[in-house]
Amino acid sequence: MCSQGARGTEQDRPNIILIMVDDMGFSDLRCYGGEINTPHIDSLAAQGLRFTQFYNCAKCETTRATLLTGRYAPEVGVAKLQNSITLAEGLRTAGYTTLMTGKWHMDSEPTERGFDKYFGHLSGATNYFTGDETFRLNGRPFEVPDSGFYTTDANTDYAIQFIRESERDKPFFLYLAHNAPHYPLQAPQADVEKYLERYEMGWDQVREQRLARMKQLGIVSRDQTLSPRPEDVPAWDSLSPEQKKREVLMMATFAAMVDRVDQNLGRLVAELKALGEFDNTLILFLSDNGACPFQRTKPETVKNNLMPWDPNSYWTYDKGWAHACNTPFREYKQNQHEGGISTPLIAHWPNGIAKPGDITAQPGHLVDFMPTFLELAAGTYPETFADHPVGKARGLSLVPILKGEQRQQPEAIYFSCSR
Repeated sequence: MCSQGARGTEQDRPNIILIMVDDMGFSDLRCYGGEINTPHIDSLAAQGLRFTQFYNCAKCETTRATLLTGRYAPEVGVAKLQNSITLAEGLRTAGYTTLMTGKWHMDSEPTERGFDKYFGHLSGATNYFTGDETFRLNGRPFEVPDSGFYTTDANTDYAIQFIRESERDKPFFLYLAHNAPHYPLQAPQADVEKYLERYEMGWDQVREQRLARMKQLGIVSRDQTLSPRPEDVPAWDSLSPEQKKREVLMMATFAAMVDRVDQNLGRLVAELKALGEFDNTLILFLSDNGACPFQRTKPETVKNNLMPWDPNSYWTYDKGWAHACNTPFREYKQNQHEGGISTPLIAHWPNGIAKPGDITAQPGHLVDFMPTFLELAAGTYPETFADHPVGKARGLSLVPILKGEQRQQPEAIYFSCSR
């Protein structure tokens, strides 16, 4: 472990931590109107900046390709990441240590696209307790332990380890891409049981209560209304007691997975404070797309009545809870409606946020991360990299917004349907 104390010669340039969760809805976080316990995320929001009109690409792969390159996914061949540089390549060239943990879901591997260190899974989804064959540690296969393993925890364990091992005279970039709360819905039993009673009210009341809190918080306008419940989503009161019991368990597990992400963020923040790095670290927290409506529970899980803390279980929720998680919007993941493309975005940086606790309605998009990070790193965006051409970056820096200023409006924000 490296010595304690903030980084010296490079301390004017911030460390950058980009945390992305998977399939989380717009209103799931408490600081965006939800009822899930997210005290550590809420603390970042209270002392940072919340965006209400920040957009992703509505799907796992397209979002990741766009986020990593600063170009729209079709321009880079989606998972191929062609004719581009990645955030890691740009920041490593600028003198940053580049670290990643979590879900990759692109072609090649992170250590082949600019990351100095990587732990996680290359696949688009994984079993949280047993992992899969795509787990890697610094480019080599990683054997998941037989017991005591939970993917969200492991992502944070290695993130902390990588930061401790990084050079003290260089700033670092950490991309922490949680698989949670993407299906399969799996979480430790104690975390799930915290939420069973909370969701007995059902999705209709959850939506109403979320909208009321969103108005109170200033996330939406006072005249915002709820989108109609879809015709294929039944009224909660029409469900049988057995149906309600199962649906409560599903949402309680989803909430537990978000809760576990928050617990791990608390661990990461505590580590940054212990290392003297917290004040000069920009932390960004967002979701890759809206909530997921697809029913993909495996029949064996239902037949054997497996609980979501059983490693052999494979549960999903569907449109009823997905619609609630995306309150007040229509539609879901893979749709170009607000329910698919809108994400919470929290920015926290004690040394750089001009108006702590503020909420901004200035629009932004994933393509904005590349120019933002390169500006903060005093880096440049190249025309060529590693003997291949690099296409034009599409975004605008978010730095003016962080400084409390009005940013130049983007000429357009591009959305496409890629299923």
